[in-house]
Amino acid sequence: MPMPPLPPLPAIGPHRLTGRAILAPMAGVTDRPFRALCRRLGAGLVVGEMVTSDPSLWHTRKSRLRMDHRGEPGPRSVQIAGGDAAMLAEAARLNAERGAEIIDINMGCPAKKVCNKAAGSALLRDEALVAEILEAVVAAVDVPVTLKIRTGWCAESNNGVRVARLAEAAGIRALAVHGRHRQQRYQGHAEYDTIAEIKSRVTIPVFANGDIDSAAKAAEVLDYTGADAVMVGRGAQGNPWIFREIEHYLAHGQEASPPSATERQRLLGEHLDALHDFYGEVMGVRIARKHLGWYLERHESEDAKALKAVFNRLETPGAQHHFVNELFGRRDFPSPAANGTSAA
Repeated sequence: MPMPPLPPLPAIGPHRLTGRAILAPMAGVTDRPFRALCRRLGAGLVVGEMVTSDPSLWHTRKSRLRMDHRGEPGPRSVQIAGGDAAMLAEAARLNAERGAEIIDINMGCPAKKVCNKAAGSALLRDEALVAEILEAVVAAVDVPVTLKIRTGWCAESNNGVRVARLAEAAGIRALAVHGRHRQQRYQGHAEYDTIAEIKSRVTIPVFANGDIDSAAKAAEVLDYTGADAVMVGRGAQGNPWIFREIEHYLAHGQEASPPSATERQRLLGEHLDALHDFYGEVMGVRIARKHLGWYLERHESEDAKALKAVFNRLETPGAQHHFVNELFGRRDFPSPAANGTSAA
């Protein structure tokens, strides 16, 4: 049975989303190969890995790769992180000059190395600084600016609604909200009451984030919060099909058929090729290990841990491709698990 009619797809400035499921920015995950894969499988928007706002650090190989959007279709969304308004504004301007069509500001990352530098979700403790940063970045660029936050720093300072209203007043064009405060990190369960309240208090698009690990969960969260879209993080790791599954569920009210073994084998092979090409053989082989590990975790296989150990010892692209082909040649290799793990 089809789902109730949804409002028109949201837009970020001149850029209208092509679907209601967005790939969340994740450092070390949402590189160019993974963004391309998720976009092909129905992501309505993909956001690049977090980039430091300090241009003096952009010369490193890691930063150069994170900022590589060559050949990507628009809109190209780049996330920046930092705690200094002037530096963030300059970083936004420079990224826009390099082709960024949306600038996203990170005020949601709970990692210690980010928060210890008064960046990420640590900024939520200082609403005056939040306003200063948002106003400076919006004024610095002609492209739309978006913001990602958590519900607050801790349970006692659940200030997500106030920050959302500051964001709207500063000219932020869309807001993603993770339904946890910073001290929760990724523990416990996301709560959606704060996201629902934020949606009721602002007019800009709101994207609900946190524990979106299935199409049914995405529909439930959209209905409960009134959000304009969902943002999927960890639920997409090893499961890039989740985006088309969400779109199918929203259109038809029922689960889509899981990807066939043939499609999974082909897609894993293409993902490996993209990683080897993007990073080079040595680094590409290393990066591929974590992605293949996530794919294996999606299967209810008793020897998934042993299979990951074998794959992690492989040293060449050819050996990794041979492993995948042999894996799908096993008659006992099961289909993906029905439900994913909790998503960021």
